[in-house]
Amino acid sequence: MSEPLVRFRAVNKSFGRAQVLRGIDFDVPAGECVGLAGLNGAGKTTLIKCLLDFCDLDSGAIEVHGVKHHRPQARARLAFLPERFTAPYFLTGREFIAMMLQLFGSRYEEERVRAMFAALDLEAAALEQPVRAYSKGMTQKLGLAACFLSGRDLYVLDEPMSGLDAKARVRAKDLLLKVKSDGRTVFLISHSLADIEEVCDRMIVPHLGTRAFLRCIEAHG
Repeated sequence: MSEPLVRFRAVNKSFGRAQVLRGIDFDVPAGECVGLAGLNGAGKTTLIKCLLDFCDLDSGAIEVHGVKHHRPQARARLAFLPERFTAPYFLTGREFIAMMLQLFGSRYEEERVRAMFAALDLEAAALEQPVRAYSKGMTQKLGLAACFLSGRDLYVLDEPMSGLDAKARVRAKDLLLKVKSDGRTVFLISHSLADIEEVCDRMIVPHLGTRAFLRCIEAHG
């Protein structure tokens, strides 16, 4: 197994009297795709919020690249796609991608952007269209494109298949496998066990706030 890129150590988090995370402890190895599955209310979203420092831990520790998760350096090398992704409706697809690449400190390269759109089955014409004219599926593809064009070491993807049709789901899974083959690390949150089994190396299933299940998945051909 590769060295851990992300470490969760005895993570506890409560909201009022409700303890959402109880001693969560696992690693996300570098260069692998790790899936986080489970029912609604199992603590998946809270775990991601803790990783991204959107909420404080009660106790425990999270490290990214060996850096405490609350330090800016820990998040500088990751890209995040939230479950309910929306882009500014007044921007065109090109303007949104250009803005995100600028935030990531990357150059906008038209050929590379068009290739990414094609890989996700998103028409190049969408670059000229305002986001307000996008369907749910197009918006999701735009978010995935911006995420993968960032060239980060770690991608944290919360329900990345949301809103995608069957063809687009196949394209997105192919892209995830390619990203992993390029040595990137993917932390994928999904309620679909089938999606996780198709693209992930290991699956973690939290239940009642604890890591109830860890399964290694056979290599993908």
